[in-house]
Formats: sequence, C-alpha cells, structure tokens
Amino acid sequence: MSSKYFQQLRVYKLSEKLADEIWIIVEGWNLFAKDTIGKQIVRSADSIGANITEGVGRGSYQDNRRFIRMARGSLNETQHWLRRAYQRNLLNTEQVDILKKIINDLRPQLNSYLKSVGNVPEE
Repeated sequence: MSSKYFQQLRVYKLSEKLADEIWIIVEGWNLFAKDTIGKQIVRSADSIGANITEGVGRGSYQDNRRFIRMARGSLNETQHWLRRAYQRNLLNTEQVDILKKIINDLRPQLNSYLKSVGNVPEE
C-alpha cells in the first residue's frame, strides 16, 4: 500500500468522525432546528467524505484533485453552518471544542492530501 493510500484513508476517517459527531449533535435538536440548519449541516459534513471517496474512484488525478477541492469546499460550508448553529444557541462550548479539534486536524490533512495528488501514476 502506498503512503498516498494511507493519507487518503486518514483524511476520510477524520471526515467520517466529523460527520458522525455532527449527526449525534443534530439528533438532539428540536424539529425546527433539525429541519432547517440541521439538514444543511449534516449534508455538508457528509459531503466531505463522499467527495474524497468519489475522487479516488474517478481514476484520473485531475478528477481526484477536483473532488478533493470540493471536499474542502464542503468543509468550509460545514464550518459556516457550525458558526450559525453556535450563534443560534444550538451548540454548547463542549460540542464546539470537540468539533473544532476534528476540523483543525482535518483541514491541514486535507490540504496535504491535495498537494500529494500529482499528475504521475502511483506504483
């Protein structure tokens, strides 16, 4: 197995961890919050890992890089919804700290993974 594979796996696992934490939090919200911001934040968080996986499956380095960039955009969108949720008192400080730690680990690894995907085939 190549180092890129393990790097991609680490980034994917972190994206799953973030999405799962968000899911657990949103499950506890009232119906209005779930139906509005909850659906948006769950979709954007789930899209991070989905885009990473889809990029790997596309077969070309250009497509893979494009999907990694989309995953990065979904991470940005997720952060937007987290800020909105916090402003609307849907997240407490402990939840923010947990999510912030995952995001602060995921973001640089996602950027590093993007940089590692080149134009030459792996062995």
